Amino acid sequence: MLNELYHSLSPVAFELGPLVVRWYGLAYLAAFVVGGLVIGRIVKRWSLDLSADDIMTGVIGVAFGAIIGGRLGYVLFYGAGYYWAHPLEILAFSQGGMSFHGGLVGAILGGIIACRPFHISVATFCDLGVIVAPIGLFFGRLANFVNGELWGKPTDLPWGVVFETGGAVARHPSQLYEAFLEGIVLFAILYALSRKLPPRPQGTFLGWFLVLYGCFRILVEFVRVPDAQLGYLFGPITMGQVLSLPLVAAGVAVLVWAHKTRRPQRGHTYDTTQGADRPVD
Repeated sequence: MLNELYHSLSPVAFELGPLVVRWYGLAYLAAFVVGGLVIGRIVKRWSLDLSADDIMTGVIGVAFGAIIGGRLGYVLFYGAGYYWAHPLEILAFSQGGMSFHGGLVGAILGGIIACRPFHISVATFCDLGVIVAPIGLFFGRLANFVNGELWGKPTDLPWGVVFETGGAVARHPSQLYEAFLEGIVLFAILYALSRKLPPRPQGTFLGWFLVLYGCFRILVEFVRVPDAQLGYLFGPITMGQVLSLPLVAAGVAVLVWAHKTRRPQRGHTYDTTQGADRPVD
């Protein structure tokens, strides 16, 4: 069924005269729109002093940071040799090539810069951002599937897909594995944690995001074919796994810090006496 679905789809969503709209671009748009709406709900629940315009400014900063960081991360980690010889192609976004790890760094930096005028701590901003980051991962991995890229190893499982660029063999739809684990499962966990009042200490969500994403990515990499220009670094280990290990370690460190400091999310305090979960002026 998945094989038939893949072959019925096109990377191009629709065309309006000379304008060609691709699913990959729509995935980015959907991620930032839906993510902004979810952040708005969390901001209201946590009683943070952020307006709709503040949230929009932060989302735009994250968007630019994620795109620029994702591209530069790909150039650095996956194609340094090629782009050193062809520097002008670094800006050729239409040719594809984005790194999640670079995009994560870029999104954090872009959001911090955009949110500097607001009364919100860096840790709280990061917590808000990573709660909705799985939404972007979900849409992005679906776009990877439609584009027929980043596929997995050969398989004889009934849901194997014969990708146009993967030869005449059925392969693991690793993009969908990642969409499920890094997108649906990760978002469900973080969003459920965000519903607790008073909110969990600053850094809690960032820590869990780094740990869980790193673990999920390492697992999926075992059935995903690495980038052709890199191959396996040693044994079955890929660049994606090497870059994800520090994320897990960093996530554990952030969780330890959050547990020890127990700093409340900036923008409110809560009266927790006698089980009351209500903001205190």
